[in-house]
Amino acid sequence: MRTTRSSWRLLAILLAPAMVVAACGDDADTPPAADPAPSEPGDAAPPPPTNQSDGTLKIGTLLPETGTLAALGPPEAAGVALAVQDINAAGGALGKPVEVTGGDSGDTSTNIANQTVDRLLSQNVDVIIGAASSGVSFTVIDKITGAGVVQYSPANTSPDFTDYDDDGLYFRTAPSDVLQGRILGEQIIEEGNETVGIIALQDPYGEGLAENVASTIEASGGEVVTTEIYDPQAQNFDAEIQSLVSADPDAIVVIGFVESGRIISTMIEQGIGPDTKNVYTVDGNTTNTLGEGLEPGTLEGISGTIPGAETTEEFRQRLMEVDPSLTDFIYGGEAYDAVVTTALAAEVAGSDAGRDIAAVLADVTRGGEKCTAFAACKELVEAGTDIDYDGVSGPIELSDAGDPTEASIGIYTFGPDNQLTDEVIYRSGRL
Repeated sequence: MRTTRSSWRLLAILLAPAMVVAACGDDADTPPAADPAPSEPGDAAPPPPTNQSDGTLKIGTLLPETGTLAALGPPEAAGVALAVQDINAAGGALGKPVEVTGGDSGDTSTNIANQTVDRLLSQNVDVIIGAASSGVSFTVIDKITGAGVVQYSPANTSPDFTDYDDDGLYFRTAPSDVLQGRILGEQIIEEGNETVGIIALQDPYGEGLAENVASTIEASGGEVVTTEIYDPQAQNFDAEIQSLVSADPDAIVVIGFVESGRIISTMIEQGIGPDTKNVYTVDGNTTNTLGEGLEPGTLEGISGTIPGAETTEEFRQRLMEVDPSLTDFIYGGEAYDAVVTTALAAEVAGSDAGRDIAAVLADVTRGGEKCTAFAACKELVEAGTDIDYDGVSGPIELSDAGDPTEASIGIYTFGPDNQLTDEVIYRSGRL
């Protein structure tokens, strides 16, 4: 799939009346990064005052338009746009339309995320949806939460967020990789593999998921014969793959992003591709873009995991109405649910201030009367009823640490056209 900006444009089109002020001074007023490294504290503008309620729920997005996870951006942006559309159709939050301002997260090789966050905070957003990358989120989490703003990711899976000192302002709708690692590891052993090699990118997501997959494999009686950690910006991955060749495992797990296609191509060149080994992928690369530039059939038989419950055809069609160019829907449901639960929390709190929303955000996902749509949930809240929102991505059930405590993982398979087939096995688990 050629990554487009349709979803980002549609966010602006759908919400234009609420974005007139926020759109002013966007790219033109944001200076280009002089250095890809994060700016020094003394170079940054003074932080904005702690977020306060002004009666209008303002949401900023920090989603990948560019960089190694750009393929995840369009479905996430579509999920945000659809959620805001549904919320505003039901009367908005706190009696007013929800406003949204978009922004690119880039990846960890740039300073784009910090620039976007500075702009969003200057525009007094209450909640920032993103980033998709765990590594990117770690570069901005202190800045966001330090301003009293909620950071709510639809795709962060690094286990390190669970105990992070975020002042109770960080949440996510994607489960920790403790669960994805467990289910993928179990699947690998159940399919008869005794020895496993892992190649993973060097960042909190890649290394954390590699550790969780490895621990499950070893606890299940298998052996991880080598774990190769690579720099995603490297010109090639020959050395790491040669180590896999030498280890000669039954199965190979590829944990990465857009560079995974190059890795698999090199594996094939060195005789350990999916035609000779059982190859497994994860949520960062189990996409229909993985096979771009590869010969048909190259990926056939590869299995990969993606967190999230089964996406209904109705929801997919609704996302397609927002962005007809979508071919992947990964984390679209999680983005939708992040926005809906944010608006419901604002309704319960009677405030759009970040800290007020955070104080009740977990509560709207657990322990009350079940509801599955913003309009129905809002009616219950207005009647004084405690609610338990179950979303399109699953039951959610946020913990006090802001993590989903129950989730599903889909096990997908690539077909002869290098695209994901419709045959998906879903496994659920608790954290």
